[in-house]
Amino acid sequence: MSKPTEFKENTSIVVFGASGDLSKKKTFPALFGLFREGYLDPSCKIIGFARSNLSDEDLHEKIKPNLKTNNDEKGSEKIEQFLKMVSYISGPYDKDEGFDKLAKELDSYEKKQGVKSPHRLFYLALPPSAFVTVATQIKKKVYAEHGETRVVVEKPFGHDLDSFRELQSDLSPLFREDELFRIDHYLGKEMVKNLVFMRFGNTFLNAAWNKENIQMIQISFKEPFGTEGRGGYFDEIGIIRDVMQNHLLQVLTLLTMERPVTFDSEAVRDEKVKVLKAFAPIDHKDILIGQYGKSEDGSKPGYLDDDTVNPDSKCVTFAALGFKIQNERWDGVPIVMRAGKALNEGKVEIRIQFKAVPSGVFSEVAHNELVIRVQPDEAIYIKCNSKTPGLSTTSQVSELDLTYARRFKDFWIPEAYEALIKDVLSGDHSNFVRDDELDISWKLFTPLLKYLEGPDAPKPEEYAYGSRGPAELVNFLKSHDYVFEDSGSYQWPVITPEVTKKKQNSTDSKM
Repeated sequence: MSKPTEFKENTSIVVFGASGDLSKKKTFPALFGLFREGYLDPSCKIIGFARSNLSDEDLHEKIKPNLKTNNDEKGSEKIEQFLKMVSYISGPYDKDEGFDKLAKELDSYEKKQGVKSPHRLFYLALPPSAFVTVATQIKKKVYAEHGETRVVVEKPFGHDLDSFRELQSDLSPLFREDELFRIDHYLGKEMVKNLVFMRFGNTFLNAAWNKENIQMIQISFKEPFGTEGRGGYFDEIGIIRDVMQNHLLQVLTLLTMERPVTFDSEAVRDEKVKVLKAFAPIDHKDILIGQYGKSEDGSKPGYLDDDTVNPDSKCVTFAALGFKIQNERWDGVPIVMRAGKALNEGKVEIRIQFKAVPSGVFSEVAHNELVIRVQPDEAIYIKCNSKTPGLSTTSQVSELDLTYARRFKDFWIPEAYEALIKDVLSGDHSNFVRDDELDISWKLFTPLLKYLEGPDAPKPEEYAYGSRGPAELVNFLKSHDYVFEDSGSYQWPVITPEVTKKKQNSTDSKM
């Protein structure tokens, strides 16, 4: 396979939906972050396109408050340089007029730069209902016939298996698979990108990464807030579509796939597809679903208290799902994916519990655990047993700790969107979702979604806003072989004054 062209100099970047929140808070700040760090050349042209009637200056004022200088002494100067690269075009998405203006501006820029083989990157920061309309116009009016075109599409990629296949059938005649970049921002997070390196680059982990050594795996996504007035929108999605079928499943495939032959993007994605094919259908009896009610003190409203929500809604705001992977490496290992809103904290983590040591002299020691905290405050630590210092012959739980804020404080760690847009510029598909991968993932989740949203859907268990989730969660985890152990006063140690504040809020939590 030939190496993809890197979009370095004289690249045209068009952001559709430029006046929306996603562009303002994520897309433009990510482009600026790359520019600030020297990964986006000043010769590039950035054009915002939306239906709103704005001037260039109006767009600049919208995005400027979200551009981070990272304490760069020349930060303000770099912001001004970046904004000079950004212009705006107003036009409808379903008519030619705006796209004719866009084609004219792209041609003028490329002619001025002496570009003979254009590099054009189109970022669709749009709702799914506009994807095909805009993609059709791109192909008709501004596709780089004598150059290269890359199109970035934001999730959701469909609502279920049928809608995904319909979307795919509409997009595939317009663009080749290598021209499409389906972005799932979790694949750009530093700790998620580190999974492949950590697993396959460390013999001691790779050797233990199997059913002989691992007791169970759980992936947790916890948000400390509810829908906050957006319940009507969330009611049609639910927590499973929102984060489980996409973000958390991507994490799980990276955790469980076999070693790729190379780091070539297709080799990585081949292995993800291969392990997905080994997933057993989700057992409707092996799930725990919940919906948050009022907080215990009554200060926070329940989901059904939202005026935008149907008072009879069975929308799932918390789910714990059991998975089984039927292959030689993972057969018999319980895997739990859980996610919820309005919980007691905000956290995303992977927790791998290893099997107990052989009985005998060490019969009372705790299970080892590998914990990978994706957010906040990225960290990897292994809970291990060691002798209590001094004359004691007892053991205590300690940790081998890699906390990024302390170990890599002098490194620039890009935001997820910065990392992913850099991958698009480089033509690297490794951290983007392929069409066959999505097809298999929707096959896995669609029967469950139909069951939970059908006429005989079960009623979710109510849990209090600000709690750890439904009361049955502990029993659910125990039934999947997770061993809760009393670690005494185990907590993250405070090492240096600068990390004291973070450590005070970082006590280890199994829930």
